[in-house]
Amino acid sequence: MKVQGQLQVFQLPVLQDNYIYIIRDINTEKTAVVDPALAEPVNSFLKERNWTLDFIFSTHHHWDHTDGNLQLKEKWNCQILGFAKDAHRIPGIDQHLQEGEEFTFGDLPCRVLFFPGHTLGHIAYWFFEEKKLFIGDTLFAMGCGRLFEGSPQQMFTSLNHIKSFPPDTEVFCAHEYTEKNGHFALSVDSKNQMLKDRMKKVQTSREKNQATVPFFLSEELKTNPFLRASTLEEFTNLRKKRDIF
Repeated sequence: MKVQGQLQVFQLPVLQDNYIYIIRDINTEKTAVVDPALAEPVNSFLKERNWTLDFIFSTHHHWDHTDGNLQLKEKWNCQILGFAKDAHRIPGIDQHLQEGEEFTFGDLPCRVLFFPGHTLGHIAYWFFEEKKLFIGDTLFAMGCGRLFEGSPQQMFTSLNHIKSFPPDTEVFCAHEYTEKNGHFALSVDSKNQMLKDRMKKVQTSREKNQATVPFFLSEELKTNPFLRASTLEEFTNLRKKRDIF
């Protein structure tokens, strides 16, 4: 569990390497789940605490982010939020969000960010007062999402947008890919001492089966080769190398 300010975040590891996030506004006790790959772990978590589920936040349509949507909605009668232009691919969607739109979760403002690249309809949820970013599969620790639908230009633009966020932004991505991403990063940035030091910590954590997510943007700006790419050509070449690494 991560607690900073008013927003509580609970991380549920599922499947092989997915993370589901349960978020709760302490003041209003409103509760949401981000990208529920499965319903059962969410239901068990809520039952243990005698909580109810108010919302589902979907970042994109892939099955390992939405397969729990309908079952959770049936049980809790919760509202499902997703990107308006991808509504036809988000199971059970109720609220169609627009790029740049702001809404409140409990008492907390949240901004919808459009980050195409991994998919054409990928969004993120930015709790800017809490400096917490639920990024789905756009940015990973020392990596970024595969380009299943979008172009290198789209992902490069999305990542450059993220680079402008406060360095102390806490990033919650949806997969535990850090160790392999780190090995790739070292293969293309072998002289980066901060990267070497970070990888030692990552390997120690993974040996203990500890999560390396969430992470702070400040770390990524110094060690993530995709964020450090200064041109579209450099980014494109890195993404191609990572795809076959």
